[in-house]
Amino acid sequence: MKKHLELWGLVTCLIGCFLIGCNPEESDNEELDTTNTQVETVYQHKGLNRYEEPIVLKIIGEISDNVRGLEDQFPGETLRDNRWTKLYNDMLGIEIQYEWIVESPFYYQRLANEIASGNLPDVVKVDAVQMRQLANAGLIQDLTTVFESYATPFTKYVMSQESIDPFEAARMDEKLMGIPEVISDLDTMQYIWIRTDWLENLDLDPPNTMEDLLVISKAFTHNDPDQNGEDDTYGLAVTNYLWNNIGGLTGFMAGFQAYPTTWLETKDGQLVYGGIQPEVKEALSVLQDMYHDGQIDSEFMFKDGNKIKEQVKNGEIGMLFGEQWASFFVEDSLNANLKADWQAFPIVSATGEPPKMPISHQVDYFWVVRADFEYPEALVKLINLHLEKNWGETADYEYYYSTPYPVWQFSPVTPYPVLKNLEAYRDLEYARQTGNNSNLYGEAKAIHERIEAYLNEGEKTGWGWYKTYSSDGAYSILDKFLKNDQILFDKFISPPTETMIEMDTILMNRQLDYYQNIILGNPTSEFDRFVNDWKEVGGNIMTEEINNIYRND
Repeated sequence: MKKHLELWGLVTCLIGCFLIGCNPEESDNEELDTTNTQVETVYQHKGLNRYEEPIVLKIIGEISDNVRGLEDQFPGETLRDNRWTKLYNDMLGIEIQYEWIVESPFYYQRLANEIASGNLPDVVKVDAVQMRQLANAGLIQDLTTVFESYATPFTKYVMSQESIDPFEAARMDEKLMGIPEVISDLDTMQYIWIRTDWLENLDLDPPNTMEDLLVISKAFTHNDPDQNGEDDTYGLAVTNYLWNNIGGLTGFMAGFQAYPTTWLETKDGQLVYGGIQPEVKEALSVLQDMYHDGQIDSEFMFKDGNKIKEQVKNGEIGMLFGEQWASFFVEDSLNANLKADWQAFPIVSATGEPPKMPISHQVDYFWVVRADFEYPEALVKLINLHLEKNWGETADYEYYYSTPYPVWQFSPVTPYPVLKNLEAYRDLEYARQTGNNSNLYGEAKAIHERIEAYLNEGEKTGWGWYKTYSSDGAYSILDKFLKNDQILFDKFISPPTETMIEMDTILMNRQLDYYQNIILGNPTSEFDRFVNDWKEVGGNIMTEEINNIYRND
């Protein structure tokens, strides 16, 4: 959920006066001078300086229904020509030119073809494997000095907010071969989202243990929780891709101390892959029982997130695991049933020990610069300005980020402060506890206004914000998990090893197949066969490579 607040650049002071009801003409000239001085200081950094002679930056892009929706909402603006491309041109002297734009489903295949032919735009976003391949082929630049020299202090601060150094994943032989697209680790925390109206209908309490959760799932399946007299509900939503951020099973398996996609550190300091550990077998056995009992849709193998969302809307689903934004995923069910209600609850344990939520470091993509491009610093300048105009001293949130339509999607680069959502929750909670909302600003203020509109005026668009940011919302659970040391971070953050480049996709697909088939009814002993296959096909070599890197870090 990327959201923000904006204050109009040089007229920040005037807007502030308007909001508090004073006459702009009465503003103190000294205050205006101070604002102008702050703005001038921000743009004196060479990372925000305008090129004396404008340059052309060639990139590539993808278009989706979301972007088309923005183009419909803002006539005259397109992905090629919009408020962001104009800003980059006006403020930095960088003219953005798209060499090609394709539909999202075809983007990565087209990109792979371009990379294979060595036909790169000036700047392009790639995954870790592609970055290593391009670096090995000498097709991209070392950005170490460029980033150090041109990144503004604010950019460096924002990109250092994560629990780990995101640049580690982009360094090869001590060279920074790409700028990581930093995504919030903590925002991938998963919760149990439950139909609380169904709990009330069946006189059930929220779950405190895995046993409680299984009782609820069974009751939601067999005890007519929607009270329509029909057998038409499922206890737990599961998507065909078992690690989806909504409808996946990462949070469920964590309750068994099973972490299928995480590299774990053993007591002797070695890294091992969580997907082959015995705890996974127990979790799969329980899921198999749930499937056979009808608690999981018999056709889950054919259901992606969109189909799960349709089931939620139709009132077929009572519980799912999902990230903080799942409130917006499930809210359509309220349109179909005015009595429907959902609430986020913490994941639960089957072991008697407090559960830990596994979180992988979200450094999957990197911006790289073509080897012979003359202006590699242009990439860093775009990043600087995007952050500045959304969260910096000259921020203009309601124009460049959320109107409330997500106009940030028009920008070719979209960095953001990864802790902004958690910090907004903490600001809101402090305001609630003190009874003083006057100090809220930026993102927290915008969220507060949406929640108030829901609570006081019945504005439906505020429901999701309330369920995520209220005192008992999703972020309240994350805050407690952090304070109680209940987050389990993936220990491997380096670029992929040679074996990972060659075999990781094959191994992950094989893992998914084995897991799915066990849930469907294959003997749980098939898990042991998977472990042996994983090790023989490349897992052992990959583990050795990863530990060599880990020991040297």
